[in-house]
Amino acid sequence: MTAYLELTFDLGSLDPQAAEDACWACGASAVTFVDARDDAVLEPLPGEFRLWPRTRLKCLFVQTHDAPGISRALGAALSLDPALIGAQELPERVWEREWLKDFHPLRFGQRLWVCPHHERVSEPGAVVVALDPGLAFGTGSHPSTALCLTWLDAHLAPGARVIDYGCGSGVLALAAAKLGAAQVHCFDIDPQALTAARANAQANGVAQQVQVHDRADTLPAGTDVLLANILSGPLCTLAPRFASLLRPRGEVVLAGLMQHEVPDVTGAYATCFDVAPFGERDGWVGLVGQRH
Repeated sequence: MTAYLELTFDLGSLDPQAAEDACWACGASAVTFVDARDDAVLEPLPGEFRLWPRTRLKCLFVQTHDAPGISRALGAALSLDPALIGAQELPERVWEREWLKDFHPLRFGQRLWVCPHHERVSEPGAVVVALDPGLAFGTGSHPSTALCLTWLDAHLAPGARVIDYGCGSGVLALAAAKLGAAQVHCFDIDPQALTAARANAQANGVAQQVQVHDRADTLPAGTDVLLANILSGPLCTLAPRFASLLRPRGEVVLAGLMQHEVPDVTGAYATCFDVAPFGERDGWVGLVGQRH
């Protein structure tokens, strides 16, 4: 059985990209940034890369039986004392699944759960979205996503027609479908997100209810609920478009904005919607508006 060599060191003041590049240059097969203490870093926004205040870097090598030599080479590349680089031999594992052990079910509201595939929720009456963290934004750990999921659990009417605009992984669309929406239409500008949303809908058995759109202009009008967990700038710009997609008295759920951005977003929607906050978490605010 193949053995592996794992080298670890504190990132400290080293440039993260330069440190990662040095690991690859020394022959690493995998490089991972991990929390060296216990500092929370919530799900990043699209395109954002966030590290912990104290970060450790782990790099995995196919065992060459020369741990000291690899440590010296990596230390030289990083201008780091090799004595500060920890080394241990690891047995063969299914490494692509190993990191998922740190992810556990999350509950939103009374019924709704987002659960990684390797775990189970036994709560009576639970509505479960099975979702592993991936490359597309959206697992429920970010406050804005959590706000939307909690709103869906409390307010989505069975049989509703829903749009998830800026769907990322499709977590909101999947939750809406599992909570009884008749139709859910997803759109995102990121092709990777569309691929993830389709795969996640299939894995959750809701592919018949969830339709993924490559173009925004194919989204249907007359929708009951439109969810947009994006950023405040696009939210403001898209207000007229969202109004055109909703039926009279239909609801728009807006997230991805901070407390100081609420007045601008509320103002952008005032012409067509009655908008009010429905929740706040860690400075992030959720707004809901009813179409005039």
